[in-house]
Amino acid sequence: MKKLLSIYIGSFKGLSRSAWLLAIVMLINRMGSMVIPFLGIYMTQALNFNIKQVGLVLMCFGFGSVCGSHVGGWLTDRFGSFKVQLLSLTLAAPLFLITPYFRTVESLGIMIFILSAVFDAFRPANSVSVASYAKPENITRAFSLNRLAVNLGFSIGPAVGGFLAGISFNWIFYGNAMAAAVAAVVFFLFFYKKEKNNLKTLKTAPITTTSQHKKERNPYKDSPFIIFNILCCIFSLCFFQLISTLPIFYREVHHLNEHEIGFLMGWSGLIIVLLEMFIVHIAENKLTITKTLVIGTLFCSISYAMFNIHAGVFMLYVTFFVFGIGEMLTLPFMATVTINRSTAKTQGAYMGFNSLAFSAANIFSPLLGTNIVGSFGFTTLWWATSAVLACTAVGFYFVLKRL
Repeated sequence: MKKLLSIYIGSFKGLSRSAWLLAIVMLINRMGSMVIPFLGIYMTQALNFNIKQVGLVLMCFGFGSVCGSHVGGWLTDRFGSFKVQLLSLTLAAPLFLITPYFRTVESLGIMIFILSAVFDAFRPANSVSVASYAKPENITRAFSLNRLAVNLGFSIGPAVGGFLAGISFNWIFYGNAMAAAVAAVVFFLFFYKKEKNNLKTLKTAPITTTSQHKKERNPYKDSPFIIFNILCCIFSLCFFQLISTLPIFYREVHHLNEHEIGFLMGWSGLIIVLLEMFIVHIAENKLTITKTLVIGTLFCSISYAMFNIHAGVFMLYVTFFVFGIGEMLTLPFMATVTINRSTAKTQGAYMGFNSLAFSAANIFSPLLGTNIVGSFGFTTLWWATSAVLACTAVGFYFVLKRL
């Protein structure tokens, strides 16, 4: 027991003060994660959209995410991650405030596109910042710390969002706006002096990684990395059912209310908060990145198959636990593969391209998910998702040998 506790504590050691400050900003921002988890329910319950209209609006979210990720990576390489992150957070707040006033499919789709583009420009810039403050041996744990903050916030945001949605759906937009505004202020206070005194650090200064002495590559012409990104996109098509069709599944099949859905999604985040640093620390020391990604993807595959086991709410919590293990063994290591493949001058481009893979999945994931549900039902969706993830695990096994 003492050894396990020692390993757990050790998993947090060696991380820089700036990495912890970035995590605090991310925590504040993600504590406002109220809109996206309930967006599908908001459209069906408050706006009376049908399932296919919901899919179209969520597809607009994906298109915006793609644009934001690409532009965010480009801007980061040219202007530095500090300015991109600050601008993204600052603009997101008023956009969240005005979104409830757009109530038709067309107008809400346009608004969600703009909001998503602005919000997701933050991601590649933030990833470059995380990597720039990490020692080479700590990069994966630095990303894990950032994800820990994301998931701690996500364990709080949906729970609070469920309570606010029970009062009025408008309040979830106001809550998200407040979190973005506070995160922008805190980020500015934490990092303005650092940006001013040491501009090179946040303008993608050379990071000491295994890629530092490699030749310059264009990520869009790097064939092995393109294949890796395609696999990340396929993984994300399945992963993002978490925020598109799963909340509707809880509502329509298990008849959960907003409070219960919020707590269930919060449980997923809590698992990652408690265990991710520990599991990543063990995986780094015991497994190769290839084995870790393959095992993690298979865990996600199993979890989606488990959604077809109808054994009450308790089974949903067990399924989310299995899903959480898979998530912990995949997402942080995908970021590590990406940053290690890049060089000092292409970190923003590589992280932007990798973010683009996830964002592209946001376009098709809700559309595919809602259409499969509309035509064949949830059971078919979960079996298909499980099978695709199993094939993706095989793909990771072969492509990572070339990276």
